[in-house]
Amino acid sequence: MHELSICQSLMNQVEQIAAQRHASSVISIILGIGPLAGVETQLLKNAYPIASVGTIAEDAELIIESLPLRVKCNECGTESDVLPNKLICKKCGDWKTTLVSGDELMLMSVELECANDGEQQETTENMDNIVDKNLH
Repeated sequence: MHELSICQSLMNQVEQIAAQRHASSVISIILGIGPLAGVETQLLKNAYPIASVGTIAEDAELIIESLPLRVKCNECGTESDVLPNKLICKKCGDWKTTLVSGDELMLMSVELECANDGEQQETTENMDNIVDKNLH
Protein backbone atom coordinates (compact mmCIF):
# COMPACT_ATOMS: atom_id res chain seq x y z
CA MET A 1 0.00 0.00 0.00
CA HIS A 2 2.00 2.96 -1.25
CA GLU A 3 -0.84 5.32 -0.27
CA LEU A 4 0.58 5.44 3.28
CA SER A 5 3.97 6.59 2.00
CA ILE A 6 2.18 9.18 -0.15
CA CYS A 7 0.40 10.48 2.96
CA GLN A 8 3.68 10.58 4.87
CA SER A 9 5.25 12.64 2.07
CA LEU A 10 2.19 14.86 2.09
CA MET A 11 2.57 15.43 5.85
CA ASN A 12 6.23 16.40 5.39
CA GLN A 13 5.31 18.94 2.73
CA VAL A 14 2.37 20.35 4.70
CA GLU A 15 4.49 20.68 7.85
CA GLN A 16 7.15 22.60 5.86
CA ILE A 17 4.51 24.97 4.46
CA ALA A 18 2.97 25.50 7.92
CA ALA A 19 6.40 26.19 9.45
CA GLN A 20 7.29 28.71 6.72
CA ARG A 21 4.07 30.61 7.42
CA HIS A 22 4.25 30.28 11.23
CA ALA A 23 0.91 28.47 11.35
CA SER A 24 -0.49 27.05 14.56
CA SER A 25 -2.62 24.43 12.80
CA VAL A 26 -3.81 23.17 9.44
CA ILE A 27 -7.54 23.45 8.76
CA SER A 28 -7.78 21.64 5.44
CA ILE A 29 -5.70 20.08 2.69
CA ILE A 30 -6.88 19.84 -0.89
CA LEU A 31 -5.33 17.23 -3.17
CA GLY A 32 -5.93 16.91 -6.88
CA ILE A 33 -5.70 13.39 -8.26
CA GLY A 34 -5.90 12.44 -11.92
CA PRO A 35 -7.45 9.13 -12.98
CA LEU A 36 -4.06 7.83 -14.18
CA ALA A 37 -2.13 8.81 -11.03
CA GLY A 38 -1.98 5.21 -9.83
CA VAL A 39 -3.50 6.11 -6.46
CA GLU A 40 -6.55 4.53 -4.88
CA THR A 41 -8.53 7.45 -3.41
CA GLN A 42 -10.21 5.37 -0.69
CA LEU A 43 -6.90 3.84 0.43
CA LEU A 44 -5.42 7.35 0.57
CA LYS A 45 -8.34 8.53 2.73
CA ASN A 46 -7.84 5.51 5.01
CA ALA A 47 -4.07 6.12 5.32
CA TYR A 48 -4.40 9.84 6.05
CA PRO A 49 -5.43 9.55 9.75
CA ILE A 50 -2.49 7.22 10.39
CA ALA A 51 0.06 9.48 8.68
CA SER A 52 -1.27 12.69 10.24
CA VAL A 53 -1.21 11.54 13.90
CA GLY A 54 1.09 13.80 15.90
CA THR A 55 1.50 16.34 13.09
CA ILE A 56 0.26 19.90 12.78
CA ALA A 57 -2.34 18.53 10.34
CA GLU A 58 -3.73 15.88 12.68
CA ASP A 59 -7.20 17.48 12.79
CA ALA A 60 -7.19 18.83 9.23
CA GLU A 61 -9.82 17.83 6.73
CA LEU A 62 -8.47 16.02 3.67
CA ILE A 63 -10.36 17.02 0.51
CA ILE A 64 -9.70 15.10 -2.69
CA GLU A 65 -10.64 16.59 -6.06
CA SER A 66 -10.68 14.60 -9.28
CA LEU A 67 -8.61 16.16 -12.04
CA PRO A 68 -9.55 15.82 -15.72
CA LEU A 69 -7.86 13.46 -18.13
CA ARG A 70 -6.80 15.48 -21.19
CA VAL A 71 -4.91 14.57 -24.32
CA LYS A 72 -3.55 16.58 -27.24
CA CYS A 73 -3.85 15.14 -30.72
CA ASN A 74 -0.53 14.81 -32.53
CA GLU A 75 -2.33 15.08 -35.89
CA CYS A 76 -4.80 18.00 -35.56
CA GLY A 77 -3.53 19.63 -32.33
CA THR A 78 -6.90 19.54 -30.55
CA GLU A 79 -6.97 19.11 -26.76
CA SER A 80 -9.86 17.09 -25.39
CA ASP A 81 -11.13 15.56 -22.16
CA VAL A 82 -11.14 11.78 -22.54
CA LEU A 83 -11.82 8.59 -20.61
CA PRO A 84 -8.97 6.45 -19.22
CA ASN A 85 -9.73 3.62 -21.63
CA LYS A 86 -10.29 5.88 -24.67
CA LEU A 87 -7.32 8.23 -25.19
CA ILE A 88 -8.29 9.27 -28.71
CA CYS A 89 -8.87 12.72 -30.19
CA LYS A 90 -12.50 13.81 -29.89
CA LYS A 91 -12.22 15.96 -33.04
CA CYS A 92 -10.58 13.70 -35.62
CA GLY A 93 -10.63 10.32 -33.85
CA ASP A 94 -6.88 9.72 -34.20
CA TRP A 95 -5.21 7.52 -31.58
CA LYS A 96 -1.85 9.35 -31.74
CA THR A 97 -2.27 11.58 -28.72
CA THR A 98 -0.07 12.97 -25.97
CA LEU A 99 -1.20 13.08 -22.35
CA VAL A 100 -1.64 16.69 -21.20
CA SER A 101 -3.08 16.02 -17.74
CA GLY A 102 -4.61 13.24 -15.72
CA ASP A 103 -1.62 11.52 -14.12
CA GLU A 104 -1.05 14.17 -11.42
CA LEU A 105 -1.07 13.88 -7.68
CA MET A 106 -0.95 17.53 -6.65
CA LEU A 107 -1.12 19.41 -3.39
CA MET A 108 -3.44 22.16 -4.57
CA SER A 109 -4.23 24.09 -1.40
CA VAL A 110 -3.55 24.19 2.32
CA GLU A 111 -5.72 26.23 4.67
CA LEU A 112 -3.75 27.35 7.73
CA GLU A 113 -4.53 29.00 11.04
CA CYS A 114 -1.79 31.46 11.86
CA ALA A 115 -0.36 31.50 15.38
CA ASN A 116 0.06 35.26 15.76
CA ASP A 117 -3.34 36.61 14.81
CA GLY A 118 -5.71 33.65 15.15
CA GLU A 119 -7.04 34.28 11.65
CA GLN A 120 -7.22 31.62 9.01
CA GLN A 121 -4.96 32.02 6.03
CA GLU A 122 -5.28 29.94 2.88
CA THR A 123 -2.29 29.31 0.71
CA THR A 124 -2.89 28.37 -2.89
CA GLU A 125 0.59 28.89 -4.23
CA ASN A 126 1.84 26.72 -7.05
CA MET A 127 2.56 23.49 -5.19
CA ASP A 128 4.96 20.81 -6.43
CA ASN A 129 3.88 17.23 -6.97
CA ILE A 130 3.84 15.37 -3.68
CA VAL A 131 5.30 12.20 -5.09
CA ASP A 132 7.92 11.66 -7.74
CA LYS A 133 6.19 10.14 -10.76
CA ASN A 134 8.75 7.30 -10.69
CA LEU A 135 7.08 5.87 -7.60
CA HIS A 136 4.03 4.88 -9.61
